[in-house]
This record gives sequence, structure tokens and C-alpha cells, in this order.
Amino acid sequence: MKKILIIEDNADVRENLAEILTLGGYEAVTAENGKAGVEKAQADTPDLILCDIMMPELDGYGVLHILSRQAKTADVPFVFLTAKAEKEDFRKGMSLGADDYITKPFDDVALLETIEARLKKSERLRVASSHNTGSLDHFIDEARALEAIKHLSDNREVRHYRKKDIIFREGENPRWLFYVESGKVKVYKTSEDGRELIVKVAQTGDFLGFLALFKEDAYPESAAALEDCAIKLVPKSDFAALVYGNRDVNARFIKMLASYVTDREQQLIELAYNSVRKRVATTLVQLYDQTQTNINLLREDLASLAGTAKETLIRTLTDFRNEGMIDIHDGIIEVKQPERLRHLPN
Repeated sequence: MKKILIIEDNADVRENLAEILTLGGYEAVTAENGKAGVEKAQADTPDLILCDIMMPELDGYGVLHILSRQAKTADVPFVFLTAKAEKEDFRKGMSLGADDYITKPFDDVALLETIEARLKKSERLRVASSHNTGSLDHFIDEARALEAIKHLSDNREVRHYRKKDIIFREGENPRWLFYVESGKVKVYKTSEDGRELIVKVAQTGDFLGFLALFKEDAYPESAAALEDCAIKLVPKSDFAALVYGNRDVNARFIKMLASYVTDREQQLIELAYNSVRKRVATTLVQLYDQTQTNINLLREDLASLAGTAKETLIRTLTDFRNEGMIDIHDGIIEVKQPERLRHLPN
């Protein structure tokens, strides 16, 4: 039976939570304030902690600060429970490393679902760590970073862009971090004579514009919708507060930057040394790997992504179709033999 520690100064709320959790099949342990909660967590490590924010003796932030720095309790999922829903409270809690944030009054079913999801995720990380040479701390840090990054896009302004609409332009000063909620976005650079080179196709779940925010400089690239898109806008100040206040999130974005640099280097190598046929094949495989679906891109965008002229791309696609590696219906490309394309000789 999983043990849940409830740290809540309101007796009615505390008893209600304990009753709900008990009916849900959990062992409920209660503490009337933050100081008592820390002592109980240290004495007998729970499987999850539900903690109010505004409490006497020691508030929820203090509880999290103490427990997250102790080996026994650092990996325990921590969920804030509070009536305060202001953005500043949310930001502070997530920057300290909280795993989730539930506002009161809460729905009983939603509460139990949140706890179940947190416990399952924690268990998956533990199982994964047992099959990996890395430490459990590594997995926990990754999970916290991903969760905090996920919440970074919650409750943000959503803008809708039509196909070909510009999201941001190269040289503009950054004000936002962009999160792709739906659709596809091309990230590209433009030469002096107006030609485009697409450096990335972003999809649902991707962040855009973080390089400029890290550098505190203008956008080095432009971004435009490849299809109708919904984009969430995260203010620059919120991005900075989380990245510079949470070491796990900071590390995660550094990995994104490293991946960005590696991808650009690989792209330059392929443009310099690969044949057009190999570049087009690689582009098709990359797009196929991202979605496992048919490719529906304008030919000029596909040519830009492969670093070739539109006419050359069309001839190469015709060759691939004649060789049975792809099929084309109404302009949509079906990849029939991805492994053959992947290992196409140069």
C-alpha cells in the first residue's frame, strides 16, 4: 500500500484528504504544519507528499526546500496543494522542483488521478534506473525538468497561425518563447538573394526561440507555419525565471542547445559532401521518422530542407517513385521503403 503524507494546517481539509486517500486505497499520514511534516517525512519516507503552501511554523516552499536537499526524500514526488493560483506562486513552486500543483477546492477524482499518475511515473523512473548504469538521481532530475518545462507552457496565450504565416523573423528582438501546441513550423535562414534554407521542422511539443533568449540577442532564424498551427507564447521573463531558478530545467535546455548545434553541424556536413539524391533521401527519412505518416509539404519547402532547387527535387522524387521507394498521391508523399532510403549510397 502506497503511503501519502498530507501536510495541511486546516484540520477539515486535512481530514477530508485523508478520508479520500484511504477510500482510494492509500495509507494516509497527516501533519498539521510544515515543521511536523518535515519530521514525519524524515522519520518514515512516504511515496508521495501533498503539501499546502501557506502554513504556520514552516510554509510549503520551506518544506520542499528542506526535503529536496536530503537523500532520503529528494526523490519523493511532491505536489503543492493550495487555494492560491496566482502565477507567481505557481512559478516559484515549480522553480523549486515541485512535481505538480493542485488548487483548492479540488475534485476528488482529479486528485486521485493526479496522485496515481505521479506514483506511476515515479515507479517507471525507478524501474528504468535499475536497467541503466546511471544513477536514480539522473532519472529524477530529468523527470522534474520535463515536468517543469511542460508546465511552462500551461495557461499561456495561444495564437493561431495560418499556413505560411510568419511566427517570428530573423533579426527581431525576442520577447517570447514559442511552444508548438499543434501543427508544423519551419525554422529557416534566408540568404542575401532571398533563398531559404530550412534548418528544422518543429512539431507539437517543440519549443522555438530559446537560442535567442539564452543569448539575449536577436533571433538568428525565422519561423513560419507549414500548416495551420496553434502556438503558445511564454513571456521572456517567465522563461528566464524557470531556467535560471531550476538547475534541472537549465540542464535540459543546455541539452537542447547542444542538440541544436550538433544538428546544424550535421546538416552543414551533408550539404557539403552528400549528393542531391542522398540529401533528398535523408530529408524524407527524417520527416518520416518524426511522424510515421505521409509527408505533405510544399515542394519549395521540401527543396529548401534538402538544400537543393525545386526542379532538382522534383526529378529526384520522380526517380525514387520509379524505384518503388516512395509513392505520390495528390502531392502527398508516401514513404514505402524507409530503410532503403536511409541506407542509400552517396
